[in-house]
Amino acid sequence: MSVSGNIHGMPVAFLMRLVNPTLVPGWEWMADTPVLRPQQIVYIGLRDVDAAERIVLKELGITCYSMQHVDKYGIGGVMERTLDQLHGRPLHCSYDIDAVDPLHAPSTGTTVRGGLTFREAHYVVEAISETGQLGSLDMVEVNPVLGNDAENQSTVEMGLALIDSAMGSRIL
Repeated sequence: MSVSGNIHGMPVAFLMRLVNPTLVPGWEWMADTPVLRPQQIVYIGLRDVDAAERIVLKELGITCYSMQHVDKYGIGGVMERTLDQLHGRPLHCSYDIDAVDPLHAPSTGTTVRGGLTFREAHYVVEAISETGQLGSLDMVEVNPVLGNDAENQSTVEMGLALIDSAMGSRIL
């Protein structure tokens, strides 16, 4: 478990072998997977990172774009830098819905104002999709238990729309 007692983030730690997956029941199978290197990871839209996470990200040299970077470079610039770094390899996108501003996705475990706008959220997966390199996608932290009917509906619709965009749906 992490210091917080939560398992989120731990699969990446297992894949990078920062934590031995054979020591955590149910995760032993990850010992047989390829090792994930820091240069193969990019985080986009960060806005609430605790001190211990900041240290690990910096020490490992993992590329991170906070919302300040999105403001500075625009989501197009952030995605261009991201895809340049990851060019030439199959991509996995783990889309944490709480990267999206809670105005658009309120039913999630960690709501922090100032997240990705509706269009920025879509642009991330549209840009990945357009590379032709998207091999897998997961949508996490959609949690309809945490909101009222309207909040749940908007969060689920946002998650489904993002998946649709990742799979190639476009306006034109």
